[in-house]
Amino acid sequence: MRTFAIVGAGTAGANAAEALRGAGFDGRIVLIGDEGEYPYQRPPLSKAVLREDEVARDRIYLRSEAFYATNAIEVRRGEHVVSVDPVARRIDARSGTRFEYDELLIATGGAPRRLDVPGAELSGVRYLRTLPDALALRGTLEHRPRVLVVGGGFIGCEVAASARQVGCEVTIAGPSLPMAHALGPEIGAIYAGYHREQGVDVKAGLTVTAFRGGDVLEAAVLSDGSSLACDVAVVGIGIVPSIPRLEGLEVRDGIVTDEFARTNVEHVFAAGDVASSWRPRLDRRVRLEHFDNAELQGAAAALPMCGTLSAYDPIPFFWSDQYDLDLQYYGHARIWDEVVLRGRSAERSFLAFFRTNGRIDAVCTVNRSRETSAVKRLLGRSDIPSASLADDATALKDLVRLGR
Repeated sequence: MRTFAIVGAGTAGANAAEALRGAGFDGRIVLIGDEGEYPYQRPPLSKAVLREDEVARDRIYLRSEAFYATNAIEVRRGEHVVSVDPVARRIDARSGTRFEYDELLIATGGAPRRLDVPGAELSGVRYLRTLPDALALRGTLEHRPRVLVVGGGFIGCEVAASARQVGCEVTIAGPSLPMAHALGPEIGAIYAGYHREQGVDVKAGLTVTAFRGGDVLEAAVLSDGSSLACDVAVVGIGIVPSIPRLEGLEVRDGIVTDEFARTNVEHVFAAGDVASSWRPRLDRRVRLEHFDNAELQGAAAALPMCGTLSAYDPIPFFWSDQYDLDLQYYGHARIWDEVVLRGRSAERSFLAFFRTNGRIDAVCTVNRSRETSAVKRLLGRSDIPSASLADDATALKDLVRLGR
């Protein structure tokens, strides 16, 4: 019997296992995860899990325990993979357990980037990546501590919003405006305003240089020399790919794959946060740290593992929920020379078009989900004047037809 092993029991890995059965693979599937939980979603960890006293398990877990048993998917929890031997096709776990495979998918995601400053080991300095992390933080937030969020990325902003919604005093400190690394200073300024309206102190342009306290955290020292009293600091400064040791594997900001999830090592595939994959639509390699990508790419990897080549190349997408703000982003723009705003940011309803040489590379929508279909059809267009994009009186569907 052939064995397909999946290292990483998150969204990408679990969806790959399910898709393998859907593709007709009737051999052995082993899903190996280093956490003690069955596969679950991570997006709720910074949102509902922090805000609600009790979150139903079916809102967190991707599938029930019975699902894996019914589909003969072996879920090996608490097994941390340390190395892979591609010649012997063998996986070695820290526990001493060995797994043999015929085809292997690496879907190990990433680990939080650690903040290397004095005092970082103090109790009260937290990271949010796992369900236990979120449950522990929720228990702390119930006591309404003074919360410092280190980093203004998506996770940091979502944690700040959740902590504020449960009544905590919250400060965000980061090198730039909220989410500006991905959305630019214009959107960053708008979101800084939204957070400030909710009572969050946004300290853009400041980083943490040290934490102070006795046995527990008492304050953070910022890059301008000021001291900020805090009881909890949630560090959200990105993740680093979690890559098991595998000789000869090509790694460049993640495991390098083609559009079929194949690595440069025979019989080894990669998907999700850990994969730096070629995307024909973008004509470049990207590593995307978003739920939607992990969900779709994990499932897409099943076909190449079974020997059927089918390119994975959807429109990149991610979302972020903060307060009553529903942000959705379509496309992928690393750099751009123009941002065209449409709508009224003051009324929490707008779109932002990211353009390079007139071409629309990405669109960010806030509380405008009904325009999703038209937004996706505008991607790649370079024949629409900026004034037309900015004119909210002109329906997007009419812009789609423009020039066609």
